[in-house]
Order: sequence, then C-alpha cells, then structure tokens
Amino acid sequence: MDPEFEPKIIGFLCNWCAYTGADLAGTSRMKMPPSIKVIRVMCSGRIDPLFVLRAFLRGADGIMMMGCHPGDCHYQKGNYNARRRYVMMQKMFETLNLDAERIGLWWVSASEASRYVKVTTEFNKRIEKKGPNPAQEEIFM
Repeated sequence: MDPEFEPKIIGFLCNWCAYTGADLAGTSRMKMPPSIKVIRVMCSGRIDPLFVLRAFLRGADGIMMMGCHPGDCHYQKGNYNARRRYVMMQKMFETLNLDAERIGLWWVSASEASRYVKVTTEFNKRIEKKGPNPAQEEIFM
C-alpha cells in the first residue's frame, strides 16, 4: 500500500436520493473522503454501463453507483434497472479480466447522510488497499 496513493473514485449518484444525501452530508459538515468525484444522474437506472467502463479504462480507481432504495424510485423502476445493469457490469468486468470489486452499487436515501459517509469511506478504504487501477496502466503503456 502506497502512502502517497490518493484514489480517483467516480460516483454516479441519483439526483433525488443519493445526491441529496451526499449534499446533506456536506451541509452537515460530516467528514468524507475527498477522492470521490460526483456525477449527478437523474436516476440510477440511467447509468450506462459504457460510462462505467469508459471511466474505469480512463484511469478511475473505483466506480460507485448510488440510487434510491428499491420501491422508492422517483421513476418507479429505475433502481431495479440499475440493479440488473450492475449484475451485468460485474460479469462484463470479469469477462474482460478487470477487477469487479472496484465497482459497487448502494442504495442511499435523501435523509441518509450518515449512510452516504459510511459507504463512501468504506469504499475509499477498499480502493486504497487495492492501489492504483492496473487496467489503466496496461492500456496506456
């Protein structure tokens, strides 16, 4: 583990729940890892697997996807679509011989700022232990 390593993590957050939970964590001045770059999407069901793969191959060390809890989606079934896509993305990563543990899907509601902080902190620690994304190095060498 390199003490100088600062992970680059991309977070795709649903506008209505996860992004609002992250915003609440920020306004509540909760301690969060600074390594997460947030991309707000209207619904977790709209996260295209190609966005995830492209971010990963361009150097992201980890990808987080967050949305409303199942049954609470503002677009009715978006988070169910996200869950299906996530399973497909894990299989795609394994098929391409990429580390599927570098991507993750979580449900965070608008009022769960502490859950957002917990999930991002744990994922950040996991990526710190894994080190830099080896796929990015191999592709661009």
